[in-house]
Formats: sequence, structure tokens, C-alpha cells
Amino acid sequence: MNFEDFIISPRNFRTENWQIGSRITKEIKEDSIVLLFVSDYRGAGGEAEVQDFTAVRKEFYQLSQLDFDIPVVDLGDLVSGKSVEDSHYILQEVLSACHQKRAIPVIIGGSNDFAFSLFSGLNFHQQNINYTQISNIISLKQAEEINEHTFLGKIFGSKNFSIKNYHHLGYQKHLNENDSVKLIKEVEFDIVRLAEMMNSTEKTEPFFRKADLVTVNCDAVESFSDAFSVNPQVNGLNRREICAYMKEIGLSENLKSVGIFNYNIYTENHLNHQLLAQMIWYLIEGINIQKSHPKERQYELFYVLINDRQYAFKRDTFSSLWYFGDDENIENCIPCSRKDFDDAKKGWLNARFTRV
Repeated sequence: MNFEDFIISPRNFRTENWQIGSRITKEIKEDSIVLLFVSDYRGAGGEAEVQDFTAVRKEFYQLSQLDFDIPVVDLGDLVSGKSVEDSHYILQEVLSACHQKRAIPVIIGGSNDFAFSLFSGLNFHQQNINYTQISNIISLKQAEEINEHTFLGKIFGSKNFSIKNYHHLGYQKHLNENDSVKLIKEVEFDIVRLAEMMNSTEKTEPFFRKADLVTVNCDAVESFSDAFSVNPQVNGLNRREICAYMKEIGLSENLKSVGIFNYNIYTENHLNHQLLAQMIWYLIEGINIQKSHPKERQYELFYVLINDRQYAFKRDTFSSLWYFGDDENIENCIPCSRKDFDDAKKGWLNARFTRV
């Protein structure tokens, strides 16, 4: 498929040698980070006309490239299809091209239902996907059409999809119908409230560590004055917190796809464009840090006795990150936090460690 038929190439910006814009290219490279901007907001009740992401790009291109080694590609703006389904199909073709070159696609803009395309595109290349979503809403509505309320139900309900773990972070109780929340808990997927994410990333870092796919619904970020998202909320992660979480996403050891959806591209407040640009930058910083980590790791083993039963924890001697379990293969151990270990020493074991 010829990408030139449905992707508008980005304009050039004048940048200095120390800025990240000076190293950005426009063609997919092996083992690169590929940015693609999407204008189709029909899944959130919006429009599908090509929007102007120039303000976001200008803010992003002017940020420092530090000592980043991984190539960064700005593929351009995706032209929306005649229908929402057409847009999803076109996006999945682009994603497939990225995965074939082991590139990490970062999809920016568009409505939250494009997480379905990211999952579908990745599922074509691997099974047992670990999916983490930051979103204030949990919706499992059933309908023929795909939109921000139905996409998650379609992922869970498809016989063709292989999901290993799903973690939903940042939900707000007052915005959700209880049945969807109860159903997620019944299938033993993890749900973390907004209050548990504030001020520190320590509690939720384990949910990013092995994630293959992470999507961010901008509705989970607080808005003041001009809206940051298409469904603005007064409560949410603040600016510093969302940037810290973007870096945690980049630090995932298995990261293969990222989506940042429901951004209010119609905003005239350049501070919103600046925040989105910095979110992308922190994601790229995290990816670069992770790629610099040694492949071979060593682990310290600790045992904790609770009610006459012994439980094992491991600590990565390089990163000081913790795991639950004593399997020789670290992939079979459960990522956890130092607090989980400390709580176990006090006699309280996190319930997610004892699930079958």
C-alpha cells in the first residue's frame, strides 16, 4: 500500500542542532519511534476533516534532543476514511508496516476508539498482549459501530484477540456506571483510581513495566480555562503527573505501540499544544533510557513468611525494581513495587499476587 495516498507529509521547521526537530526524518526506519497524527474524532462525536497539528509539532520540534540514540520519524497526518471503519483499516496498515520494522508507532490525536486499531495491529504480530490504558472512563457498551464507548468491549469480546493482562488506570468513580467496573473486576483485571495515581508513579509503575500496548485518554488529564481534551474534566492528572507517566510508559521493557487520544486539537491555547508536545518528549526519553539498559540482569531473592506460608520476591540489582515470584524466568514473575514487598513483611499480601 502506498502511504502517500492517505498520509499528508509534515512541513519542515527551522530548528537548531541541539533541538529534536533537527534529527527527525519522514520515512519509517527499523527500530525507530514513528509519530503519526490522526484527525478522525467521529468516535467521540467529533469531525473527521484533516486538522492542523502544526502548533504541536512546532512546540515538540523545539525541545532538546539530549543524547537520544533512537531515530524519530514524523510520518505526517493521516487522512480520514469515508467511514470510521475505513480510518481504522488504514491506520492498521500503517501500524503493520511499523511492526514489521520493529518500530514503535506513537499515534497522536483522534478519538479514544483508535486504541482498537492499535490492539488489532499488534495482535496480528503477537499473542498474549499486555494492555495498559490511562482513562477516566470504563465503558463496555455493546453496539455494532465502533466508538469510544464500545471499543473496549470489542477488544474483550473478539475471539480473534489474545489479551494476557489489562490494567485500567485513572478511573473516576463519579463518572462511571458501576456495572462496567464490576465486570472488569470479576474477570480479575486491574483497576486503579485516579487518587492512587496522584503525586507519585511508584504504585502504578508495575502496570507499565511489561506493557506491550499503552493508550492514554486525554480526558484523564485535568483541564483549566481552555479544554485540553474533547471531553474536558476539572479533575484528573495534572501536567507534571501526566509527563511523569509518559516517561514510565517509555520505560516499559516490552513497549510496541502507544496511543494518545481525545486531545482537543481545536484548542487555541498554545499551552495545551506545549503540554502535548512535552508528553511526547517524555515518552521518547523513557524509550531511550530503556533501550540503554543492559539485557542481562541479576536478581536478589527474598522470602517472606505469611501465615506459615512462604512467598518470594525478587529485586533487580540494576534498576532496583521488584517482582513477585521465584521462577527462574523473570517473565513468569509479577512486576510489583517496593511497597508491595514491605506490606508483605507486615503480613499483608496484594490480592493480585494470589490470582490463579
